[in-house]
Amino acid sequence: MAKELRIALAGNANVGKSVIFNQLTGLNQIVGNWPGKTVERAEGTLHFKDYAIRIIDLPGIYSLSAYSLEEIVSRDYIAVEKPDIIINVVDASALERNMYLTLQLLELEAPIMIGLNQVDFAAKKGLRINAEQLSERLGVPVVPMVAITGRGINELLSTAI
Repeated sequence: MAKELRIALAGNANVGKSVIFNQLTGLNQIVGNWPGKTVERAEGTLHFKDYAIRIIDLPGIYSLSAYSLEEIVSRDYIAVEKPDIIINVVDASALERNMYLTLQLLELEAPIMIGLNQVDFAAKKGLRINAEQLSERLGVPVVPMVAITGRGINELLSTAI
């Protein structure tokens, strides 16, 4: 019998949450770069290493102090429904902007890990992020990835488990 796991993908808008969702579930969540693209959460299921994993793609959120409908949907899922793990998807090319939500999630003592996405784009901008050091400083696992190509997806799942 498979063990069950609920994983929420949370992060700022346009960091690649829906791309990761599509890579994990094989579904075709619409990916876009405009505000309000994902207003309701999307859900899909996959099987990996004896686990039945439900993936929840939350709308983009910049803070747990929610003001917009998108932020309220995300905040409520994180705070009330409490997934087994939150993968905080972070844009490696805009790390500082993404850390505000990360720090709020850490303050909640939510079970999180970081999906450090777009490391290829960050490298093109001359940015090199030491994922091991970032993991040590934050006290949570950090998995470098390029979601659009699938790089890091298996490591992301293995780490989540």
